[in-house]
Amino acid sequence: MKTIHTEKDLLQLQEKGISPQTIEIQIENFKNGFPFADIAAAATIENGGIKRFTESEIATFASLYETALLHEKIVKFVPASGAASRMFKDLYNFIEKYDKSEDFFFNHNEKNVEDFFKNIKKFAFYNDLLTLCKTRNFTIDSDYVEVLDLLLNEKGLNYGNLPKALIQFHKYLGKSRTSAEEHLTEGALYGNCNGKVAIHFTVSPEHTEKVKELINNILPEYKSKFSLEYDIDFSIQHPSTDTIAVDMNNEAFREKNGSLVFRPGGHGALIQNLNDIDADILFVKNIDNVVPDRLKSTSITYKKALGGLLIQTRNEIFNFLNRLQSDTEPHILDEIVSYLKNKLSIQVDTQFAEKSDTEKKQYLIKKLNRPIRVCGMVRNAGEPGGGPFFVHSKTGSVSLQIIESAEIDQKNPEKKKIFNAATHFNPVDLVLSVKDYQGKKFNLPDFIDPQTGFISLKSKDGRELKAQELPGLWNGAMAFWNTIFVEVPLETFNPVKTINDLLRHEHQEIDI
Repeated sequence: MKTIHTEKDLLQLQEKGISPQTIEIQIENFKNGFPFADIAAAATIENGGIKRFTESEIATFASLYETALLHEKIVKFVPASGAASRMFKDLYNFIEKYDKSEDFFFNHNEKNVEDFFKNIKKFAFYNDLLTLCKTRNFTIDSDYVEVLDLLLNEKGLNYGNLPKALIQFHKYLGKSRTSAEEHLTEGALYGNCNGKVAIHFTVSPEHTEKVKELINNILPEYKSKFSLEYDIDFSIQHPSTDTIAVDMNNEAFREKNGSLVFRPGGHGALIQNLNDIDADILFVKNIDNVVPDRLKSTSITYKKALGGLLIQTRNEIFNFLNRLQSDTEPHILDEIVSYLKNKLSIQVDTQFAEKSDTEKKQYLIKKLNRPIRVCGMVRNAGEPGGGPFFVHSKTGSVSLQIIESAEIDQKNPEKKKIFNAATHFNPVDLVLSVKDYQGKKFNLPDFIDPQTGFISLKSKDGRELKAQELPGLWNGAMAFWNTIFVEVPLETFNPVKTINDLLRHEHQEIDI
């Protein structure tokens, strides 16, 4: 029996731009699950899966990138959707439990909250919070719950309901900067194309106006500071990328009024947003991975070097593709197979040798004529996140992929051993080439592996449901891209997942 069958269902799908066939596929995914990734080995420096720049290469690639700034369209893409409520999880839990006893922190082991209040003056938003406390005639250390109410809720700063883009991250002499402002600064330092910087923020519908208001208010300051123009663009996650929720029997989960329940498809849905951007080169970096000015130089240097390596690789691939249009000598086929293996870590299908020269040529054109990504990877220091692996395809070829732990069969001793051998993880530091050798934009959804995704348990109105995430942006959504992994310094990765992450030395511009 089909899941979607009423006129109301069909109208709801039509409004979202989702076909009934798509829903049926998603239902089948709930029933059958997603296959585990067939990892062959962890990508490491030692086995060539991850490249490590020499000092001379950094200089060479950075110079190549700076030349490209004169004639290529470069866009900085910043996923900035969603409220930052998870940053404040410990503070919300504290509000529920706090009984105002003198030994509360000692008895309840609330070290994170204790550290928050002990170091509250170090936060960039401290002065704004202090001003609010004064208007209500109490001190910032007189009532913890009142202070947190002013920080998190609408009566005050409302940080619990704002996106990270609007939260003050860093304190400077005389002012503070939000994470969005840090991206404006960073963009100016490596994305200046003939006096203009292009930055694209993805935002949630409920936050769009506030983010635009912030950007419009601060833009004159940054234009003047860097003597350039900004081209700022925004997009929301496409409603057509939402996925249906199901109950524990894999039947469509419905509201009390009978309407279908949908959930956001995860960051993989942003491949559609990327696809809508007109650019030669795209840099992708999360909204919360920023540092104060004193630490930006290393990030900027590596951004340029990664961009230069991308451009060199793109030029090499384009050269091969142009030669394949006229050169029919067998030696070029061998040359390309060697290039795929040594430069892109791609092993061709096990049946490749049995193909005719014409079939080999078409196969290699298909392998080469793809979007390209150069991905920064940092040494694994215990941070959560996907990692770089060599992965088998169903046809026997091997390619580089970013794989999350949930995609690996942890009950398989061999796969678990490979997973544990990973030395690096993915900080989301991507540089992308999205046009082909004839200058035409790739249709990025064509390069998604639909057999990757995640299923998780959630609840709504006290009822359990199952949710499905689309293939992740840097996982299955880019599964059929040509990929190079490069080691970048750990200091270039400083995400803010909890409020106390802002107390780390890397996020403190000045001593308090």
